[in-house]
Amino acid sequence: MKRGKMNKFNLLNIENDILQALEKKQYEEMTEIQEKVIPIALEEKDIIAQAPTGTGKTMAFAIPMIQAIIPADKYVQALILSPTRELAVQITTEIKSIAYSRKELHIVTLYGGEYIEKQITGLGKKPQIIVATPGRLLDHIRRKTVDLSRVQMLVLDEADEMLNMGFKEELDDILSHIVHPHQTMLFSATISPEIEKLAKTYLIKPVTIRASANQLSVPNITQEYIEIEEKDKIEVISRLLDVSDYQLCMVFCNTKKMVDEVTSGLSQRGYSVEALHGDMKQMQRDRVMNRFRLGQIQLLVASDVAARGLDIDDVDVVFNYDVPTDEEYYVHRIGRTGRAKKTGLAITLATKREKFHLRNIMAFTKTVITKRDIPSLEEVMKIRIQRIIGKAIESKSKKYENVIRELLLTLPKENLEAEKLIYGLIMMQLNENLENDIQIKKNNTKTTRCFINIGKKDDLKSFQLAELLIKRTTLTNKDIDNIEILDSFSFFEIPKDKLDEVIFAFYRPINGRKINIEEAKERKKTSNYPEKKERSRKTNSYNKAGENAPHKRSYRSRKTSK
Repeated sequence: MKRGKMNKFNLLNIENDILQALEKKQYEEMTEIQEKVIPIALEEKDIIAQAPTGTGKTMAFAIPMIQAIIPADKYVQALILSPTRELAVQITTEIKSIAYSRKELHIVTLYGGEYIEKQITGLGKKPQIIVATPGRLLDHIRRKTVDLSRVQMLVLDEADEMLNMGFKEELDDILSHIVHPHQTMLFSATISPEIEKLAKTYLIKPVTIRASANQLSVPNITQEYIEIEEKDKIEVISRLLDVSDYQLCMVFCNTKKMVDEVTSGLSQRGYSVEALHGDMKQMQRDRVMNRFRLGQIQLLVASDVAARGLDIDDVDVVFNYDVPTDEEYYVHRIGRTGRAKKTGLAITLATKREKFHLRNIMAFTKTVITKRDIPSLEEVMKIRIQRIIGKAIESKSKKYENVIRELLLTLPKENLEAEKLIYGLIMMQLNENLENDIQIKKNNTKTTRCFINIGKKDDLKSFQLAELLIKRTTLTNKDIDNIEILDSFSFFEIPKDKLDEVIFAFYRPINGRKINIEEAKERKKTSNYPEKKERSRKTNSYNKAGENAPHKRSYRSRKTSK
């Protein structure tokens, strides 16, 4: 990469060795949060930054921090507080990756679950930077193995999560020991009243920076959902795993109890799976994470808090077993896939009651989550049987060969039909109740009827509704059919695969008016006099709209109700 075109980092006042390290990491351009934070941080101003995981926030504070550190001064000059051990380790790794040329610079990571004596040894090497979780740092402060009196830069990373985890008192205690004038940078996924109160207490004239909403999602992640009943979710995940060649998968649940239940359900089906949640001891969590990184387990079922800060680049797919009730948790979850410039996949399993959360998520992330079909039982069984046959053919073991031959010879000739024997063995291997299929509501129509909450009272004409749909979506004139304009609302038909796009497109208000589009209920086939009268009015409105349409663009005639 040519230095003159390098990332825009070289347009800032960043020292040459750091620029070389960034170039080695092949950073092609700064993220929005980096562009906004780094120049202000280099001016040593206090900062409040709204920056969820996946926005490049670690480099936003790491670059100014490394540049500010004086390696020759052997005392703690910078402190980074993190809510979890995993995030603390990830931050340390990132800092070291761009500070490798500064041989005298030492970093120590302090977190619970690791022997404190080992950490005390590390502190004895006079580190200039400490990355720590609040609880373990307080242990060291009370033991007087850490001196924060000369800290010149403080970073509170994922401050909202630290408050959610009940670290407010620990934070107050820790910050009372930082008495030297210092720069403070607070990073949070949300800027809530609690965060504002914390900032008002500990920051001086801070600059507030917010990432744009489109920074909250990762563009190289395909996002899909499957509408399904709660009882069928394990079966759906099993089918998706069987028909695809996923190597590493994460499954997110909303509660610790559900994490355990899902882990048990998948384990009973023969998958290599382990759980990760907050009730586990740190040593257990480390063991599980190491096995997952090494590919010794295929599936990791996790809660949101336990998965914060996980740094794994090869996760093929993220399953949302439960739809997160917080939109930002969704962003954190899907950010586990599609890392290191790779493509990723996120599949959300949603019941009817959970679907409205998906719409809020689409509005928050400004992305469309498309509907995905459930693999049929026939398709799944075909693949499972092919794998059983393939394994049998590939098996080269000669163990018990003589015993098998002898037993086959003792069987009556009528029981030695090869096909019958193979069929029986395969069925035993499948161990499936083939009668227990998922009840999928089949919809043979390729179009769907939609409701929209605007009508004649809004002076809406059929051609205007068509124009509106075409302007805000990828629909064409031929995609839109059977427009019906009523007094306060209207109906129209579109291709079923365009439904999610249309619903999402109208989350943005029109002239301050909130537009609501939903999939309409099926028409009732019964007919009565008022309905006929209403249909007559609809037909007249179409004719009137066609006659008075001022646009030169011609629309094909809309069919009235069948």
